[in-house]
Amino acid sequence: MIDGFLLVDKPAGWTSHDVVGKARGLLRQRRIGHAGTLDPMATGLLVLGIGRATRLIRFVQEASKVYEATALFGVATDTLDADGAILSREEMNIDEADVRRAAKRFVGRIMQVPPMVSAKKVGGRRLYEMARQGLEVEREAVPVEVHEIEILEVAPGPYPEVEFRVRCGSGTYIRTLADDIAAALGGRANLTALRRTAIGSLRVEDAGTIEGLEAAAAAGEIEAGVLSPSDGLSDLPAARVGDETAVAVGNGSTFPAAALGIAEPGHHRIIGEDGTLLAVYRSDGRRAVPEVVLA
Repeated sequence: MIDGFLLVDKPAGWTSHDVVGKARGLLRQRRIGHAGTLDPMATGLLVLGIGRATRLIRFVQEASKVYEATALFGVATDTLDADGAILSREEMNIDEADVRRAAKRFVGRIMQVPPMVSAKKVGGRRLYEMARQGLEVEREAVPVEVHEIEILEVAPGPYPEVEFRVRCGSGTYIRTLADDIAAALGGRANLTALRRTAIGSLRVEDAGTIEGLEAAAAAGEIEAGVLSPSDGLSDLPAARVGDETAVAVGNGSTFPAAALGIAEPGHHRIIGEDGTLLAVYRSDGRRAVPEVVLA
């Protein structure tokens, strides 16, 4: 049984579930999940949790994410991306300075209406399931955090093509962000390309392609590419404990934060003497309580 995280560079045309299915076959292991869904048109970093690490996926999902995207301004589609049906085409007389000024309005804590083609649930059903049936329902705007928007290039013309990079918190919809920026300029937009390049400190440059993973599996070397549970959560601060304390951690005991060497509030990795991840604890600065125990 393998426990850990596998970084995959998802190709276009694959769903996140397709990648999970492929990994189950290559690793010959059923207990695999993913952190952060990528749409079929999107490419880039997909983090798979394997074995007991599936219980740790939420800590990866909570990390900030970086995307590189291209949007076509002036063209609206029913899915807010190039896979959808065109709803309207209206020329937009804008330049790079206009786009930069508009983008600044969407940095910080903002409200977003989830697109119909998203995995968010309304009334117990996923929005994309209803969208496939031609249904559209009211969606409440939700708060999201956009840390940075960098405009990389604006190709001029009646339908400007805008390349941009976004660093954002969990739950941010890049297709909605692109359309909102266009709306601030009096028009609409749809995504023509989207690539996730990072989740926290995990980078797509360190991810394996599907072809590379297939080759590694054929050579019996695929396990070598699996990050340990601790390494996969390297963005969380670590507290190393001795053997006696490790036993209590394994039993799910609560500690004074100082007893574990924890000074700051938040989630912390609890590491044994041999470097193995024993648990993830949450501290309020005074007490440390277990969130997930692996030991």
